[in-house]
Amino acid sequence: MSDMPSSAEAVQRAVRLAGPDAMVRAVRALPGGTHARTFLIQTANPELEVILREFPLGDEAARHETRVLAALDGLGGLAPRLLASYTDTDVGTGPEGAAPGAPWVLISRLPGTADIIPRQPSAWAGQLGTVLARIHATPRGRLAGLESVFRGPDGSAAAISGPAAGLVAASWALLTGPPAVLTHHDYWSGNVVWSDGVLTGVVDWTGGATGPPGFDVAWCRLDLYLLYGEHLADEFLVSYQAAAPSARLDPLLWDLWAIARSHEMVETWMPNYRDLGRGDLTAGELRRRHTAWTEIVRHRAAGVKGTA
Repeated sequence: MSDMPSSAEAVQRAVRLAGPDAMVRAVRALPGGTHARTFLIQTANPELEVILREFPLGDEAARHETRVLAALDGLGGLAPRLLASYTDTDVGTGPEGAAPGAPWVLISRLPGTADIIPRQPSAWAGQLGTVLARIHATPRGRLAGLESVFRGPDGSAAAISGPAAGLVAASWALLTGPPAVLTHHDYWSGNVVWSDGVLTGVVDWTGGATGPPGFDVAWCRLDLYLLYGEHLADEFLVSYQAAAPSARLDPLLWDLWAIARSHEMVETWMPNYRDLGRGDLTAGELRRRHTAWTEIVRHRAAGVKGTA
C-alpha cells in the first residue's frame, strides 16, 4: 500500500485552506488504525498542519464523521474541527468527467501524539477517565441529529457473541435504560493524543453517537485490561466515577457487553497495538487476555447473581 494519499483533491484542498500562496511542505502517513488511512499534511507560506483521513470506496464512515464533527464544533478543544470532506453524497461535485473517488475528511490537527506506553500509567489511566467524563457531560442540545448507538450494528443485540452473550441478552433492558449521553463509540487509549503527559484531545469520531455512558466506559476498560491488566482498568473507572458521580453504571454488566461485542474481533486489533509500540500483543496474546477478562467478569457476575 502506498505511503501517500490517493486523493490529490484532498491535498489540494488542504493547500487552499492554508492560503493562496501556500505550497505543500510534507505529507506523512501516521501510524495506528486499520479502518482509515491517516496522513499529516504540512504546508509552507504560511505554515499549517492538517490531518487527512481516507476511507475505502463506498465506506460511509466519512459521512458519519463529517456529521459528528460538524455537530461537536471542536468540543471545547477535545475534538478536531471539520475543515472539508468528500463523501458518497458529494458524487458529481468533483472535476468534470472524473470517476467518484474514495471518501475523505480533512480535520484540524490536535496538539500531541498517541501514546499507549506511558511513563506513569496510573496518571495516564486517570486522565482517560476524567476526559471521558467531560465528553459524556456534553449538553444534550449539542447532540441533535446524532444517531443512537443502538441503531448501529455494534450497538444491536445481534452484535454480541461468545460466553458472555447470554448474560448480556438477559439484561438488555438494563443496557438500554440509562439516559443517553455523547458517546465516542471507540474510546480506547489509541484514539487519544498526549502532549507532555497531558491528554489533549480525542480523535476518530466516525462512530460518534448518543448512548449510555457504560458503552464507552467498558470499552476503554477492556482496552486497558488488554494492555496492562485489571488494576489499570479499575483506576480508570475510579477516575471516571469521581468526575461523573451521577452516571448510572453497573460495571459488571457493561464489562460483559464490551466483552460480548468484541468476542469475534479482538485478534484483528493486533495491527493497532503493534503500530503504536505494543508488538507483544499478538493475535494469540490478545485472545488469551480477552478470554481471561471474560472469565474474571463472568465469575464475578455469577457471584453477584448468587447473592442477590
